[in-house]
Amino acid sequence: MTYTTIHFVRHGEVYNPDHVLYERLPGYHLSDRGRSMARRTARYLAANAGPAHAIAVYSSPLERAQETAGCILDALNELREVEGEPQLELHTDERLIEAGNEFRGTTVGKGDGSLWRHGHWRLIGNPYKPSWGESYRHIAERMVDFTYDLLDSLSDPPHDSSPAFFGKDVIVVSHESPIWCLRRALEIGKPEHNMLRRQTALASVTSFTFENETHRLLGLAYADPAKHVK
Repeated sequence: MTYTTIHFVRHGEVYNPDHVLYERLPGYHLSDRGRSMARRTARYLAANAGPAHAIAVYSSPLERAQETAGCILDALNELREVEGEPQLELHTDERLIEAGNEFRGTTVGKGDGSLWRHGHWRLIGNPYKPSWGESYRHIAERMVDFTYDLLDSLSDPPHDSSPAFFGKDVIVVSHESPIWCLRRALEIGKPEHNMLRRQTALASVTSFTFENETHRLLGLAYADPAKHVK
């Protein structure tokens, strides 16, 4: 049997002084604190045997995720260089992108463009769907599709592998809603949720361990290495 642990990392804090709901808009990068968060999580991953020897790093195409993944690659490749292992490169997958949102480009709070002007309030009808953008079910479907495709690609152990269990680790950088929708879909088969109850802090790590051949979820862990970064 082969198994894989996929560590889903949420990106670090974004520089957004105007409080824009940026969603998939380009040009939104990590703040100084966000980079510190990403580096802290990168050190956490590099200090743990599984993720330290990850065979691949994937990321959403958005800048904040790519920059977080870059910090992780720096930490892992520094370790790999010392140990004489080949350097990892970043793989980008569109299925890992942020959830679509009809509020993109608007601002939080008072003023023109806020949630409460131009009839935007009409979109806030069903928080469990959600009614303002890409459905939680669709988000979960694309995240599950990515996950199972990855597992299928890793299901064959090396020919010289003698252990009954052969494991691999992969690191994936994505966003709050996609990671939480995936977790809900895998744990209870229902991605719909109350967004205020998500457990997906900035630069947090949600780790899923699967049996590759059956896609069966064997274990789940959550860590928040950057929670004390100021």
